[in-house]
Amino acid sequence: MEKQRITSIDIFRGLTMMLMTIVNNPGDWGNVYAPLLHAEWHGATPTDMVFPFFVFIMGTAMPFSTSRTGAITKDYFLKILTRSLRIFNLGLFLNFFSKIHVGELEGAPLVLIRLIIAVALAYAMLGNFKANIKLGLAIGATALMFILAFWGGEDFASVRIPGVLQRISLVYFFAAIIYKRFDLKGQLIAGGLLLISYWAMMALIPVPGGIAPNFDKGTNLAAWIDNTLLPGHLWASSKTWDPEGILSTIPAITTVLLGIWTGNIIQNQKLESYKWLLGIGLALIITGKLWGVVFPINKALWTSSYVLFAGGWAMLVLAIVSVIDEKAGNNPVTRFLIVWGVNPMIVFFGSGILPRALGMVKISHGEESLGTLDYINDAIIKPLFANPMNASLAFAIFYVILWSIILLILDRKKLIFKV
Repeated sequence: MEKQRITSIDIFRGLTMMLMTIVNNPGDWGNVYAPLLHAEWHGATPTDMVFPFFVFIMGTAMPFSTSRTGAITKDYFLKILTRSLRIFNLGLFLNFFSKIHVGELEGAPLVLIRLIIAVALAYAMLGNFKANIKLGLAIGATALMFILAFWGGEDFASVRIPGVLQRISLVYFFAAIIYKRFDLKGQLIAGGLLLISYWAMMALIPVPGGIAPNFDKGTNLAAWIDNTLLPGHLWASSKTWDPEGILSTIPAITTVLLGIWTGNIIQNQKLESYKWLLGIGLALIITGKLWGVVFPINKALWTSSYVLFAGGWAMLVLAIVSVIDEKAGNNPVTRFLIVWGVNPMIVFFGSGILPRALGMVKISHGEESLGTLDYINDAIIKPLFANPMNASLAFAIFYVILWSIILLILDRKKLIFKV
């Protein structure tokens, strides 16, 4: 049963990674079905569940790989610090990739140089070295990219510092500390305090400049902190705030803790765990909706109500996956999803690099030159569909198929990349 329970986590992670790939890669951002888009601001769509689901799953797997001892040893601290820095660097490099220039080089030569640097960075962050070498490489890469970002000249003056992997690295680090150091009661207190403290800061502290506390786009306290501490290094669509910003990382730690507690339930309750997950999940969804009346459910702000709401849905989905896995057992569908679930870092990193690289490889199409993926979309996929939304979705599915082939090859060669 231990293996089946871990298998259900891998299946859930695989489903999450596939959905992430679909929502991040439509053929046309102007023609996307509503459930595959983020909520405009307050509220949540299925797409808004992808990120917290992955963060939640990261926590769910932790009790299976790490025992809680109540003491944080030097080796443990350095281990999680190294892993956090490696994840952080993979995410940060994605923001550097398209800004790397070498003299006047353009086109294929520049793509090749960028890919060589990307492969070198990936090898340094994913390679299985001795612990001290891992830590040294991680610290060195972090220092180099921050030096380039703040003192590296015009090319990197606007490189984005926050990001998805960056947030994952930070919340993993702090959640791993809390899990190792405190018993369940202490963890619950810590998780609750993080949510309540974040609400209090956002709802009660005036924004400098004479602005009342608010949850509006770009004028709230979290946005002010982002713009004050990381000016010019924020999300390109805003430049004044970031959806993976500094302050909103605080409640995301509790999303990991929810996953950890779920892992404990699965360990302790065995076959009856799905009943606990269904009950607690429903309670969290209801509590999140109620809190959302005064602290709106909002993915970009990662509000406390959003933590509970998304965590509740994660529990429900995991409970359903566990039951299906228990009944269906080993079959081609679950094996395929596990292939997606066991190599998440290569999908995160590779699916960020691949479109950027292929976008620089131009193919003539009529009177214009298109990046490779745009050419496939415009010249091959779009003509097959009368409905532009279906064409956009078809391209996203094509991209999933492309990555499925890559992952199946890695699986056949028994290659799993871990940080």
